[in-house]
Amino acid sequence: MIDSRLTMGRLATIISCAVWLAGLPSAWALEFSADQITRINGHSRKANIYYRDEMWRLEHHDLGPVNVTIVRKDKQVMWLLLSRMKHFKTVPYDPEQAPKVTELLEGEVVREEIGAETLDGHPTTLYEVTVRRGDRTDHYYQWLATDIHFPLKLAKKDGSWIVEYQHVKLRPVSDFLFQLPLNFQPLEEFDQNKTGIPDQAM
Repeated sequence: MIDSRLTMGRLATIISCAVWLAGLPSAWALEFSADQITRINGHSRKANIYYRDEMWRLEHHDLGPVNVTIVRKDKQVMWLLLSRMKHFKTVPYDPEQAPKVTELLEGEVVREEIGAETLDGHPTTLYEVTVRRGDRTDHYYQWLATDIHFPLKLAKKDGSWIVEYQHVKLRPVSDFLFQLPLNFQPLEEFDQNKTGIPDQAM
């Protein structure tokens, strides 16, 4: 009888711990800041990125009208900030803009290890990865840092698209970075085709 009560007590403790852990998804969320360099058909763009699973902020280095993009996947919106004018434009969330910063790629079907390199001071394993989305198949090279388990570089096999992360810091990111500035006003008549948003994903 005593053993039975002890067993039930242990079971209750295990269940309680499991429920408690299930209620803490943020403890396992990916958060980081880095320099992001994107090259598309030979043209380069650079930005500072601040990332948390459902949201990220890009501070663009190029001279386009939009100098900051805040993406809120949780709200399904993107805010384009024109800091010089203190205006912003709200556009629908575009899944194609999501950074590919997980070890496994969405739609991945084949992964083959082909080498090792050091990037930005981190040891990396180089993989060739095949991704399938519907009838479309894409082939990528991925440089995965083995010390921080982070994809420092991803490139389409044909070289048409490359994204690289430098000075990666895995650390908590402030909520403030993902909020609209209080003194910014909505810009309703803004030509979305002139925003200068860099493509993030292919």
